[in-house]
Parts: sequence; C-alpha cells; structure tokens
Amino acid sequence: MQTHLSPEFSETAEGKEAAAIVRKCVHCGFCNATCPTYQLLGDELDGPRGRIYLIKQALEGAEVTRSTQQHLDRCLTCLNCQTTCPSGVEYGHLIDIGRRVVDARVARPAAERAVRWALKEGLTSPLFATAMWLGKALRPILPKVLRNKVPARAPHRATARMPSQPTQSQLVQSQRQSPSERPSHTRTVLMLQGCVQPAMLPNIDRATERVLDMAGIRTLHAAGTGCCGALRTHLNDSQGGLRDMRRNIDAWMPMLDTGGVEAIISSASACSLSIKEYGHALAGDSAYAGKAARVSALARDLSELLPQLVPALKDRLRGGTEKRAVFHAPCTLQHGQRLRGGVQTHLRELGFDVTVAGEESHLCCGSAGAYSIVQPKLAMQLRDRKLGNLAKLEPQYILSANVGCIQHLQSGTSTPVMHWIEFLEEALA
Repeated sequence: MQTHLSPEFSETAEGKEAAAIVRKCVHCGFCNATCPTYQLLGDELDGPRGRIYLIKQALEGAEVTRSTQQHLDRCLTCLNCQTTCPSGVEYGHLIDIGRRVVDARVARPAAERAVRWALKEGLTSPLFATAMWLGKALRPILPKVLRNKVPARAPHRATARMPSQPTQSQLVQSQRQSPSERPSHTRTVLMLQGCVQPAMLPNIDRATERVLDMAGIRTLHAAGTGCCGALRTHLNDSQGGLRDMRRNIDAWMPMLDTGGVEAIISSASACSLSIKEYGHALAGDSAYAGKAARVSALARDLSELLPQLVPALKDRLRGGTEKRAVFHAPCTLQHGQRLRGGVQTHLRELGFDVTVAGEESHLCCGSAGAYSIVQPKLAMQLRDRKLGNLAKLEPQYILSANVGCIQHLQSGTSTPVMHWIEFLEEALA
C-alpha cells in the first residue's frame, strides 16, 4: 500500500516506521477474517485493514475525527491479525503510533480522560493492593461492573505454600529431608511481579516460585520494579510506559551484571510480551537502547520453562492429574509471543487431561488489559463467546496464562478459572 507522509511526519522516526509498516500491507483482507471486532460489528473500519487505512490517512495529513479515534479505540490489540497476515505487517506497532497521532489531534471527552487517568495511575499505584483488599471484603455489595474485576475468595484456589521467608518449623522440616528430596538450585531467574497480579491474584506468583523451587530453579526479585509498561502504553501514555520500562531496567541491571541469571521471567503473558518489546520501544534512547536490548534478549514467558520442568517434576506429582481442564491461550501468548501449543502439550506429558477449544481457540476473550473496562459491551460479548466454546468440552477447570484473562473469564462462569502454574502446583502439593 503506497503512502505519502505529510511533512510533519516524513522525517520523524515514528513516521518512517509507520510508513514502512503500511507499505507492507497488500490490502488482502485476510486479517479481517480473524479480527474479533470485525466479526462482532461487521464494519470495515473496525477491522485491521480499515484501521490501517485510517492511520494512513492521518499520517498523510487528512482530517481525523472523534469517529476515527473510536474505531482505533475498539481495537483489542490482540494481534490475531499479525498471525494471519501473509505479508508480515507489524500491526501492533502501527496501531500504537496511530493512536498517538489521532489522540494528539482529537480531544477526548472529560469522562473518558478521567477513567483512563484513574486506570493508569490507580492500577500501577502501591495503594492498589489496599484497594483490592478492601474490594474483596466488600465484593458482595459492589456494583456489578466493579464486582467483575474483584476476585472472589474462591475455595478452589490454593493458599500460599511458600512464603518468601521460611518459618523455623519449615527450616527444621527441610533439614530432615534427604539430600535427594531437597531442591538443589543450579539455575537462577529474575521474576517480574508487575502491578495488578500481586494484589489481585497473588497465589500465581507463589505457585510459580514453589514449582520452580522444586525443579531446582531459584527465583529472585529486584527491588524497585513495578508495572512492565504495557498498561500506560496501551492507554496512550507512551512516555509513562517508557518510564516504567526504564525503571525496571535500572532495577535489573545490577543483578544481571553480577552474572548467573539466565532469564527474566513473568507468569503473566502480557508482561513477558512487554519485556520482550523493550528493545524496540527504547531503540531510539541512546542511554537505554543497549540495556533494553539485553533485557529483551533475556525475557522469557513462564511457559517457555515448561519443557525443562517436565523431567524435574514428573516423579513429584501427588494427584490431581485426572481433573479435566481446558486451556485458553491469551492473545499475548499465542499471537504476541507466537508461543502456541506448549502449555497443553507439556501438561499432557506430565499426565494432565488438558485440551483446547475446538472452535475459535485463536480468538480474544475480550480482556485485553484495560479494554474490558473502557469497552465493556464488546468485552462481555467476546467473553461469553469464548466461554460458550470452552463449555462445549465440559471442563472441570479453565486454565490460562494471564491475570486479566483469568479474572475476566471467571466473571462469567462458575467453573474455576486459574493459571496453569497453580493447577500444576496443586498436583505437586
């Protein structure tokens, strides 16, 4: 697709990147066939091809309107179109640029600005944990829109089995174990806890630490880390997102420089994807480009460790493998990181009864970070569509790999929804 940038964009790094992406598009429309919002709305401008055309117009200096902004807002950034595209169009990078260009020209209504500010500042604040604790206590009387975002104190979730500091009784028990029973930490990883997950579903990280410990992998946390940067970036606060990335890099570098850390992992697939993008996001920052590239090269989704966990854990399972589960792969896992099939394959290798939906397993569940809050109607439609396809398999459990997907799906079903690492950890208990 040919494009002729207006002078204000023709010599900028963003403009040149956007133009290169647009020129790859051959306007074939394959992307629309797998776009969730196009399937729901049937509007060309609510599919990737139409949005690319809107961004192209904006970069060429055409007038942009509130309608342009809304069509771009309705994109989930699920990246399903990138998986489908035969031409290698990097739509995810283009939609971020397009939103910044349009938002610079079109003022949002005050109510929208307030909601977006509250999300990007509130969810990344240290006070979010207190707010979530209060929300859980008051959950029965909260309005439905808020209740859907606050996890119930579900009986199926395991309690913490591995506190950060062992008690005296645990140390004594550990000393009584034979050398073969005690884990030998021959490997070390850094783990990002992020912003939302520690407060919303803290057992995910506890389960991660325990499972890795049993496989001989030590988990370290760097003081001073926080949000991976994706939340602010996708709410069109690109500078705030870059600040989050730089802060995490600064916290990690001293630990990386000491040696011995083989990977930076996250149990939230959205965060692991974001960290893998640090090198691209900070490529134009001379002070951080090299460090960001180094961090991205070390970034791993937790599921990428599964092939090595299988032989280490196979003889440690204590039951629970017979439970029938279905795995929903988050878009950030299967489309963003192109990691498909690994979770269910390796859980089956461990003896678990895990499958995937036979229909539309590639489609987004509607969570998409803050999307379920700023676009609730579309998000609920996609959630119910996803749950309908999963329910056909009559699972006892629904598994996923991202905190947002887990809570979003749980709000629409009585079937327990949990992270696959929790499911594995319970079988090791």
